Amino acid sequence: MKKLLLLSVCLLAVTLTSNAQDIADHAIGLRLGDSDGLGAEVSYQHALGDNNRIEADLGWRNNSNYDAFKLAGLYQWVWNIEGGFNWYAGVGGGVASYSGKKEYNDNDNFGVFAAGDIGIEYSFDFPLLLSLDFRPEIGNNDFTDNTIFDIALGVRYQF
Repeated sequence: MKKLLLLSVCLLAVTLTSNAQDIADHAIGLRLGDSDGLGAEVSYQHALGDNNRIEADLGWRNNSNYDAFKLAGLYQWVWNIEGGFNWYAGVGGGVASYSGKKEYNDNDNFGVFAAGDIGIEYSFDFPLLLSLDFRPEIGNNDFTDNTIFDIALGVRYQF
């Protein structure tokens, strides 16, 4: 019984060690996406451990009906796929300020939202991180009918 327990502990340790990945302590760059309008965000990631991090994004969106600025914060878990490929998922929220255009809605407004995030990333041998993610956002604003389905490409410098 002791041998079986020792073998199980060793197997678990090898499995956990082989799944460990190195995520950058810091990464800064751009997140370029489209959710019913072109948008860009300045994105910053800060590692909290071996497999989790926080991300803060400050960006803008616009289309023919509105201009919007938003600030989002997310907590993310990161899992290694193979080599430099990782996938991640996270939750968070943020605030948005928008200004309506034309007849759609010419009011200025403020809203809050909850967000989820799931994506895949590749970390190169040099300090470049590319990612593609899907971020649904649900909030109390008129300019998105309360829901945004954001898909974006991220390009970040790691340090």
